[in-house]
Parts: sequence; structure tokens; C-alpha cells
Amino acid sequence: MFEPDSMDLALLRREYAEGALRRDDLFSDPISQLQAWIEEATNSGETDPTAMTLSTLGERGRISSRVVLLKGIDHTGLRFFTNTQSRKGRQIEAHPQVALHFFWSSLARQVSVEGIAQPLSREAVAGYFAQRPRDSQCGAWASSQSEPVPNRQYLEDAYFHCMERFSGAYDIPVPPDWGGYLVLPSHFEFWQGRPGRLHDRFVYKSDNLGGWGVTRLAP
Repeated sequence: MFEPDSMDLALLRREYAEGALRRDDLFSDPISQLQAWIEEATNSGETDPTAMTLSTLGERGRISSRVVLLKGIDHTGLRFFTNTQSRKGRQIEAHPQVALHFFWSSLARQVSVEGIAQPLSREAVAGYFAQRPRDSQCGAWASSQSEPVPNRQYLEDAYFHCMERFSGAYDIPVPPDWGGYLVLPSHFEFWQGRPGRLHDRFVYKSDNLGGWGVTRLAP
């Protein structure tokens, strides 16, 4: 039987020897660098290479975090989709400053991103929603995300009601409270684990003129 105090977490260690990151290895812009690392994470067999922790600012300066999936990236920014009336949606509306964090264990790599989240157009949201599996579309209709529900059966009933409601429809419309965000980045940090905890860390900061400055940080 597991005893809560039987594991000494301070003794758990991992030596990072998967690679190195040098200044000459980096792309001149962080979006290209992130795209390359996501591709390498995908090819490495990472289970969820596009999973990222989204941190938002709530009431009285409280920060909350959860994992969402990156659904688009280009030189305009990073895109994800969610219920806009959820806790994170309401927090973004009040405080659009957000942070994103990727971690790929098998490659000993992390990327941190800071920026401003702005709502995507309804056209962009509808275009992505149409690509989702039908069960995921009904899941979006069934869930008033972050709101209290009496039990699991309540959610399942709402889901099956959606399936019945749109059983004769070729397309399921986008729920009114479902949308997406484009994160306009201003700060990136790329981290590569190295032996002896002498990790490689590089920061890209926007110069507000369309370019990026790159600085190596001590680990």
C-alpha cells in the first residue's frame, strides 16, 4: 500500500543528455524556431506535441493554469480554441495578457511564450469547428464550461440531446459561446536540458519593429 510520506521527492533526479542548443542553431525569428521544435516533438513520438499550458490572470491577481492544444501557428501568432464563457475565457476578456508553456519530456525541451490574446473572427472559429469530429462538436454544445453541474448524467443527457437535435443536419453550427484566440507573442524562451544542470536558455524579445533580439541566459 502506498504511503504518502514513503517517497522522498528530493531524491528523484534525471540527467539531461538529449541534446544541446547553440546560438548558431537558432532561427532568426522565434515562430520558425517553435515550428521546428513542434515538428521534432511530433516526429519523436511525444504523445501530445501541441499541448501547452495556458496561464491567465484572474481576480485579485490570482493566476490559473490549464493545458490546451495549439491549433495553429504562423507569423501572426499562436491559435487555440475554447468556450469563451469558461473561466479562462472570462479571464482573458478582463486581462488579455497570457503565458503559454510547452514541455517535451523525451527531448528535454521547454518553450515559454508571453503575449496578448485577442479573439478570433467568427469566420475563423467556424472554419475550425467544421473540422472537428461530430462527437466533439456535440461535446461543445453540451458543456457550459466551468459552470457547476449536478452530476455526470446531466452532461451525458445534454450530449445526447445535441446528437438528436442535429441528427438530420449535415453540419452542426458553432455554439454561441464557443470561440478561439490568437496570441500575439512578445517574448519567447527556449530551454534545452543539458548535463550537470548547465542547461541552454535563449530568450527572444520583440523590438516592436518587426524584429527580435536574442539573448542567452544562465540556467
